[in-house]
Amino acid sequence: MSVALMGISIIQFYWLKKNIDLNAINFNDKVLLALNRVKQNLEDDANEFENFRKTQNRSETSLFKVDNDPLEKILTPSLDDYRLKQYQAQVANTAWLIKPEIALNTISAPDLSRYLRLELQKNGVKLDYDFGVFSNEIEDYTITNGNYNVNIDISNNMSDGGTAQKLNTTMYQVNLFDSEGRKAVGSLRVFFPKKTSFLISSVLPALISSILLTGLILFCFVYTINVILTQKKVSLMKTDFINNMTHEFKTPIATISLAADSINNPMVKSKPEMIERYADIIKQENKRMLNQVEKVLQIARLDKKDFELKIVPINLNDIVNVAMENTRLRVNKHGGTIKAYLKANNAKIKGDENHVSNVLHNLLDNAIKYSPDKLEITIQTIDVKKGVQIIITDQGIGMNKDDLKRIFEKFYRVSTGNLHDVKGFGLGLSYVKVITDAHRGRVSVESEPGKGSSFTVFFPHDPKEMK
Repeated sequence: MSVALMGISIIQFYWLKKNIDLNAINFNDKVLLALNRVKQNLEDDANEFENFRKTQNRSETSLFKVDNDPLEKILTPSLDDYRLKQYQAQVANTAWLIKPEIALNTISAPDLSRYLRLELQKNGVKLDYDFGVFSNEIEDYTITNGNYNVNIDISNNMSDGGTAQKLNTTMYQVNLFDSEGRKAVGSLRVFFPKKTSFLISSVLPALISSILLTGLILFCFVYTINVILTQKKVSLMKTDFINNMTHEFKTPIATISLAADSINNPMVKSKPEMIERYADIIKQENKRMLNQVEKVLQIARLDKKDFELKIVPINLNDIVNVAMENTRLRVNKHGGTIKAYLKANNAKIKGDENHVSNVLHNLLDNAIKYSPDKLEITIQTIDVKKGVQIIITDQGIGMNKDDLKRIFEKFYRVSTGNLHDVKGFGLGLSYVKVITDAHRGRVSVESEPGKGSSFTVFFPHDPKEMK
């Protein structure tokens, strides 16, 4: 799937780039076609000078006279515009013949601007542009962006430096006045600052669609992989649960079977105290099995939210004392210590006494299970805003970061290297999380491998006051 996604992405990128290249070629053709038409218009304007000379039947030597009038008379305000234009055409045409570079001076900046605008619009090019007329003689621009560039000292640059630099590197340019075997006296150049963004925008819909669809496929792929890995973890946890449940049930069943066989022994039948002892063992093991079954059924009810809390006023300090005393025998059996620091002055809350008590027992049971070497447990109650915190700390094996992320998941158990060295179904901390949330409290844990763990449980004074 990864290879396929990569291949699709490369193909999409290739065709998008191909599309941009084709659009660029099409754009270039349109611009060059427009420039050639502008060039033709400029040369047609220049050729009109020659036509004026022919219609007036003037020789190339009549540079300073029109209709035998002296120059001064021609330039007087009484001379009409038509005759003045004839004269100017004659002068320009004759000058062009003497010095071809003068042809650039026949270009009208307003006319050039108009020609460019119209021809580019005809070809569908509507981008902003810079343009200029470059003179090969002075190696600079005589017209830029519709303005004449005038400078007394020709050795100095006449054109704007920024615009000139852009026009010098542009690919859009055509030679001017190079027809009839003449050498080009200059060139018309156009630069489009926003050409790149225009070409990209031309494929933007396809690009966005491609990204969205590829992203959707990638999301589905990642989601599918995540589901597969999650299901694999769940499968492993359920297998672990079944193995542990089998182990937990196998021991009491074997004990009950052994006790029942002993009672039937003729030597035991004659001793009532032995029968009573074995009967008590059967009773205790049966109770143990019922407790295990109840745990499984209880977590199933919690998953379905099929339970109701019996909210009554309770004192957490009292519940902590009871839980600690019930646990003390197990702690002493392992040669450990358990201490309580009841610092909460207002330990009264509204909650379900049975479930809150079970939460504490589960946390203490967890601390005993995972403290094989150094069994030191402390319990604290602390007043906090809107409630009470209970902190249970042990000096056990601790947990790494991966375990901390999943410690409250159902069936999850911290590995200690042996599947059955720590008894349980992996439901205790899941139960703690569900009950704490049901009381609108919260539970958190801090731990480091080899340094023990610290569980913090918060219960509000009144769950109804919590959002």
